[in-house]
This record gives sequence, C-alpha cells and structure tokens, in this order.
Amino acid sequence: MIKTLGIMQPYFFPYLGYYQLIASVEQGLLFDIVDYHRKSWMNRNRIQDGHGGWQYITVPVSRAEGHRIEQTRVIDADAARRRIRGQLEHYRHKAPFFKQVLEMVERTFALCQGDRLTELNARSLQTVCDYLGMDFTWKRCSQLRLPLPPIEHAGQWALEISDLLHAQRYINAPGGRAIFRQEEWRDRQIELRFLELSPMTYDTGPYPFIENLSILDVLMWNAPQQVAAFIDGQTRVVC
Repeated sequence: MIKTLGIMQPYFFPYLGYYQLIASVEQGLLFDIVDYHRKSWMNRNRIQDGHGGWQYITVPVSRAEGHRIEQTRVIDADAARRRIRGQLEHYRHKAPFFKQVLEMVERTFALCQGDRLTELNARSLQTVCDYLGMDFTWKRCSQLRLPLPPIEHAGQWALEISDLLHAQRYINAPGGRAIFRQEEWRDRQIELRFLELSPMTYDTGPYPFIENLSILDVLMWNAPQQVAAFIDGQTRVVC
C-alpha cells in the first residue's frame, strides 16, 4: 500500500514546483502513456536570455503528434546538448553556481540510455534530485503495464492508477483542480489533495528576476542546500 502518490508527465528540467511535488509524495509516476503534444513542457523549458528576458531551451523530437509520450524520440541529443550549453553561457561569471549546473546538464545527457524523451526527462529529474540530496524513486507508468479501464474524463487517470496501486492519498500539483470529481475519490476512499506552493524569489545578479523558470535558473543562483531547505519548508498540502 502506498501512503501518498503523485503523478506528473515527464518534463524537461521543470520548474521548482515539480520538485516540491517529488518531496511531498512517497511514490511518484512519470505519466508517459498519454499522447505527446507539441509546445509543451515535455521537451522544452525557459531560462534567462542574458538580456533581461527569457528564452526556451528545447530538445527536438520526432514527429510524434498522436503518439504516446513513451514513444517519442529525441532527434540528435548531442546537438541539443551543445546548443543548450551555449544558451547557458551567459550565466558564466555572473551566476555563482554556473559550473555545477553545467556539469549537471552534461551528466543528464551522458546518463541517457537510448533516444526516448521519457528517458532524458527522467534523467534530468534524477540528476537534479541527486544534486539537491533528494530521493527520487519515481517509476515510469509505461513500464508498469497497469490494467487500466476505459477512461471517461481527464481526472479519471489519476483515480484509476491510485486505486490500482492501493494509494491512500493522491497529491496533485496546484493546477488541474477542475478536472477532478471529488465524489469519485470519496467513493473509492482515496484522499485527494493539492499542493500549495509559495514562490521562491532570489537574486539574479545583473538580470531581473523572472518567476517559474526552469530549475536550472534557480540552481544557477542558489546553493543546493538553500533550494532543498526551501522545498522542505515552503511546501504545503491542502484540500
């Protein structure tokens, strides 16, 4: 039996809130059994652009529209790594943890086995959690081969997975409340809860602060101990 379960699509170096969810659940699942959609957080995120704004860092993928996330393949991961490294260069000599973050990005790509997007994103989550001293034991939904019934609405995915895994409580990221039907969760006797996140503001040197950028930006300017302490102290679970 799982006390607390969390489910998220596998995002690429996601924002801080993703790691707050990781810290809040006993077990998590990378939800890679639904369709991949272009222009999502699955293969891109945002960092500072060095001119006071932000830019995307992107990993090109095969034409996967209509295919599941688990089937989506990265096109030329090494070229993507080199391009992202170049986009991070403006942090050099400005951000105090540039070297450590750059090494983390390099390690993420180096650890990948195969060209699946889910693999890359799982590695990005793992390397960040290792850097922060957090446990990361999330599994990939596609590998569990769960016998899910037909799904009638978006909020039912989490319900059915929680039921099959005998979860006592399911915790969702702050968004998405509207897709859940509270009565269904009460009928299954599974607690439905949501994170309440406090924004983390920090000094970004010569650049203006921009909220909810990739975790890479957070880690450029803050020691891992500071980020881990914020996650531990500022994450709340509410009804």
